[in-house]
Amino acid sequence: MKKILTAWMLMLVALLACGCGFTLSPQELYCLPKLPAEYTELDNRINTILASGAEYAAPTSGRNIQPVQLEDLDGDGQEEAVAFFRNAADEKPLKICIFTAEDQSYEQTAVIESSGTGIYSIAYSDLDQDGYTELIVGWRVTTDLQALVVYTIKSGEPVELMRSNYVRYAVTDMDQDQTQELVVLRGVDESGGLADYYNWQDGTLQLNSTAGITVTMAELSQQGRVTGGMLRDGAPALFITGVEEGTWAVTDILALRNGELSNIVLSDATGVSGEIASFESLYPADINGDGVMEVPWPVSLPGPDEEDVYYRIDWRSYDQNGTPATALSTYHDIEDGWYFLLPDAWQGEIMVSRGTVPDEASVTFYFQGQRTPQPFLRITAITGNSRNVKAVRGSRFILSRQAETIFTAELLDANTGWSLGMTEDEVRSAFNLITKEWMYGDN
Repeated sequence: MKKILTAWMLMLVALLACGCGFTLSPQELYCLPKLPAEYTELDNRINTILASGAEYAAPTSGRNIQPVQLEDLDGDGQEEAVAFFRNAADEKPLKICIFTAEDQSYEQTAVIESSGTGIYSIAYSDLDQDGYTELIVGWRVTTDLQALVVYTIKSGEPVELMRSNYVRYAVTDMDQDQTQELVVLRGVDESGGLADYYNWQDGTLQLNSTAGITVTMAELSQQGRVTGGMLRDGAPALFITGVEEGTWAVTDILALRNGELSNIVLSDATGVSGEIASFESLYPADINGDGVMEVPWPVSLPGPDEEDVYYRIDWRSYDQNGTPATALSTYHDIEDGWYFLLPDAWQGEIMVSRGTVPDEASVTFYFQGQRTPQPFLRITAITGNSRNVKAVRGSRFILSRQAETIFTAELLDANTGWSLGMTEDEVRSAFNLITKEWMYGDN
């Protein structure tokens, strides 16, 4: 740093001595750079709207929640400004104002208005790949009703391309034609919902097909999630997970069959999804990083104490026919933030238990001996001020150090005599931290 400062001072002295009239005051050294003129004008335009009685009304969910957003809507390389307001005095109080940069200034070139209580979300996508970005807006109409509208401003004025009531939606390339389609999830009655598939046809966005889903909109609205991913045979799919009263997870899988949207796990016999299982705070994920989405399927795992309930998680992938295949199995310790890859040979051979003492939470794995379960492996999450000392007690070895927690394992005496026992390296390889996903909010 000292060498850099010295070089800078020498350069400054040289400039002052060159006789070229270069002067620099202390005030000029510390002054902040000025914003470009067009941003100052944009600020003036927005302040005028606010002074008229409006207030900011930024979207409340999704990736785009700023009150003023910059987006190139017409593909000319120059970003337009999209600002969100509410003016309670107007018949249509909700407004999305679009400002275009012109000659060192920003001018308002379009406004989208709506009635309702708020702007729920906005997304931007060039759905037909013509260089113009469509605006996908979720309006909060009432407490219980949302409307999804897709607008184009290609002609300068906003034009509606489609409108539907909805609970969730996804923008995705379902048919792999390099353009984005729209899947809209909406309620029908308390027994389930519908998924509408829109794609670009004959120069406009049209409803292509509709598929029934088991997940109710109430289940989807609370702890539910929509996840995009690939099937085992390489086809894109949407995994729709709803949670019933925090107890059961219902998953529908949507994919295209002969160009139409289909729920590939819907049973012909029952008319509902075959993917209904205990909810263990897990959602579809590419758990093994192979590019294919897997769905968690909890299977009861016994403990030494018959009253305790634990689960092995079988992660199942699907093909376009809805046929599942188990990719791998894990034990997930959600409370302590880790999971363990279970060898296939352990299936039907092990038990688990979890116990806690101050600053320690341990999961012990047992194999089912001839008379009593034999503990062979223990994984412990250690917290508190003494965690560094506790982490190396006895035969413990460290799996991971985190800011507040150290994860350790120890191979117990029974591990040596069991034919399916593990080495320290195998334990380290099978241990994983549960990484928390950054959720932007639903569309």
